[in-house]
Amino acid sequence: MGGMGEEEIVIMYHYIEDKVFLKDMKYLCSNIINQLVQLINNDSVMEVEAHLVGSGARNLITQNSNEPIDLDYNLLINDSEINIKNGREIKEYIRKQFNVILNKNGWIDCMDSTSVLTTEKRHFTKGNHTEFSIDLAIVFNNRDGWHRLIHDKTGFAAWDRYCWNIVPNSRDLFDKVTDIKDEHLWNEVIDVYLEKKNMYLRRQDYNHPSFNVYVEAVNQVFNKYFD
Repeated sequence: MGGMGEEEIVIMYHYIEDKVFLKDMKYLCSNIINQLVQLINNDSVMEVEAHLVGSGARNLITQNSNEPIDLDYNLLINDSEINIKNGREIKEYIRKQFNVILNKNGWIDCMDSTSVLTTEKRHFTKGNHTEFSIDLAIVFNNRDGWHRLIHDKTGFAAWDRYCWNIVPNSRDLFDKVTDIKDEHLWNEVIDVYLEKKNMYLRRQDYNHPSFNVYVEAVNQVFNKYFD
């Protein structure tokens, strides 16, 4: 029975410190994502590129205690023969192409969750045995900002809804990141990003994907120095 004054222990996010493991994990996962990009771009259906969330001067890969690590990638649609409003067809096309690449590399099919395509958890047999997986979000960018494809599941596939949710305050994101890096302020983004991840964790707020938190961190630093 808990006594007065006892505090609940909350495990917090931290950045990965095992550089060898981080390098190997990123190499493996980015290689798979790059194969997916090449497969899609060699087709005639759409043109895409992929980015690890926070990629640039340093990738913002965090871990909650010793729990498995999610590597968050954005698959950015630059052009598509499929109408961008047809979210179901877009996600199904990318899901099937992703499974081709995963199977080719000895992975099982991905899972279709609300906002990402998620792979199985993997681990290395040598060295660090921490489990990791890939979360692939489907996005496009226009003058209004970044939009994420959301699969709103109803329990009956034929009734499911697919929609594009705009990431708040994501307009001109690339330009803001460039300005921050040019002024050598990226370490502040790294600090703010981790603070925000842990803030949402303490609140048990699971409605802020890593990319949204990244956008918030970039905006906070940008507004501090450039507004």
